Amino acid sequence: MNYLFILCAAALTTTVAFAAEAPADAKTASDKLFTALVNDDYDAFIADGNDAFKGLKKEQFETVVQQLGPRIKAGYTVTYLGDLKEKGYAVTLWKITFKDGGDDLLGTLSIKDGKVGGFWIK
Repeated sequence: MNYLFILCAAALTTTVAFAAEAPADAKTASDKLFTALVNDDYDAFIADGNDAFKGLKKEQFETVVQQLGPRIKAGYTVTYLGDLKEKGYAVTLWKITFKDGGDDLLGTLSIKDGKVGGFWIK
């Protein structure tokens, strides 16, 4: 009986965050990056990036567009999963669900000093 009380007390004093909202800058950047992928717009994709991100070659971008373009254009939903800190960057995690019913993907977006430092889709 004492164990039950301890578990209940622990549950009441523990704060759990569900359905958190993405940081505004990350949501804005994510929307811009996905729109650039949909529109096959390399310049828009790298526009808000830091110097290293702007070093992404157009051919690399086009490869991603060729691979994901048809699925993205058919419809998708991006869901914010959470965030973490990594090497001075604010990293947000995103679940990408496609309307074609295929596999979901995981996206990570790294931002530092208002600039995109990385955007990976796995």
